[in-house]
Amino acid sequence: MAEAVANVARRINATMEEGRDSLDLSDCGLVSFPDGVFKMIRSCTDNIHKISLANNQIKALSNKFFVTFTQLREVDLQGNVLSTLPEAVGNMEHLVSINLSKNKLTVFPERLTDVSSLQHISVEGNQITELPMEKLSLMPSLRSLDVRCNPLTADAVSFSHHFTLLT
Repeated sequence: MAEAVANVARRINATMEEGRDSLDLSDCGLVSFPDGVFKMIRSCTDNIHKISLANNQIKALSNKFFVTFTQLREVDLQGNVLSTLPEAVGNMEHLVSINLSKNKLTVFPERLTDVSSLQHISVEGNQITELPMEKLSLMPSLRSLDVRCNPLTADAVSFSHHFTLLT
């Protein structure tokens, strides 16, 4: 446990000291986004454009995560145990790509359809059975939606759309 905490602290310090625009906390054994990170990194949250929390054991993210990192363009949350996303994700103005592959989603996170800047969404390898195709088709920037390895119903994808749908 102490080693995991030290690893997270090292990665945060490197991001801050080197003025990076990305924060990589993948493969850290996290079960949530550490509250201490908000305090450590508050002076440079506007500089963070990419966060990877891939391959942890994160069960949920708080609204605070998306409210704090308002300038995010990419979020990699693949390989966690998320079953939902907080409402605040729908207010992200710069988010271009979100990877939610290999989580525990049973319902497509509809708040993502409120993010007009989103170009790429991956929910591959979840347990989603239906998609809000009407709302997805109204997303102006959406280019690709990866829904492979989900138990989608046949009519879940039978809606006219302008983006690449990977099924």
